[in-house]
Amino acid sequence: MRTELAAGLALVLALHAAALYGLMKYRLIPLPDKAETLFVTFIQPPEPLKPELPKPKPHEPAKPVKLEKPHPPEPHPHLVVEAPAAPTDYVMPAPPPPQPPAPVVEAPPPRPAGPVSLSGELALACPTRTPPKYPASSQRAGESGQVVLRVELDTDGRVDAARVATSSGYRRLDEAALNAVKTWRCNPPLRDGQPVRAVALQPFKFNLE
Repeated sequence: MRTELAAGLALVLALHAAALYGLMKYRLIPLPDKAETLFVTFIQPPEPLKPELPKPKPHEPAKPVKLEKPHPPEPHPHLVVEAPAAPTDYVMPAPPPPQPPAPVVEAPPPRPAGPVSLSGELALACPTRTPPKYPASSQRAGESGQVVLRVELDTDGRVDAARVATSSGYRRLDEAALNAVKTWRCNPPLRDGQPVRAVALQPFKFNLE
C-alpha cells in the first residue's frame, strides 16, 4: 500500500512539473523583469486632546430656615346646661304612706294528668244505654260467656274509645258488646266544677238461659 501511494504521488508531481514547464515555455505565465523593493514608513498618530474640566464653584453657605411656632388648637365651644334654680317657696310634698303587702295567694295544686278512673261500672254513670244483641249464630252454636270492656269517655260523656279487656272466648260476642257500648251516653265526672275524661270497666254476660 505504501509503494502504491508513493508511486501515485510521484506521478502527480511529475504531471504538475510538466504542466508548469509548458506554460513557461509558451509564455503563458509572464516572468518578472525586475524586482522592486517596497519601503514602509511608520507615522506616529497625534496625541488626543484632553477635555477641559469646568472649574468648581465656590461653596455657598446654606440659608437658615425659620421654624414657625405651631398655633395652639382653637378650643371647641361646650354647651353648658344650667339647672333652673328651685323656687324658695316650694314645699316638697310628703311621701305617700307605705301600702300594705299584697296577700300571698297559694297556687292550687296541679291537676292530675290523664282521665279519671271510675270506681264502679260504667253503666252506673250512663243514663242512656242500649244492651247488646245476642248474635243468632252464637245462639245456634251455643256460644256463651262474659266479656269485659275498657271504655274511655270524653268531656261530653260520649264513648271516645273502647277495647276488650277480658274476652269471652268468642269473637262474635266480643264484637256485639263493643257495638252496643259505643252508642251509650254518660255523665262525665267533674273536677273543680269542670267535666273531665274518665275511664271505666263494663262487663257483659251472654247467657243462653
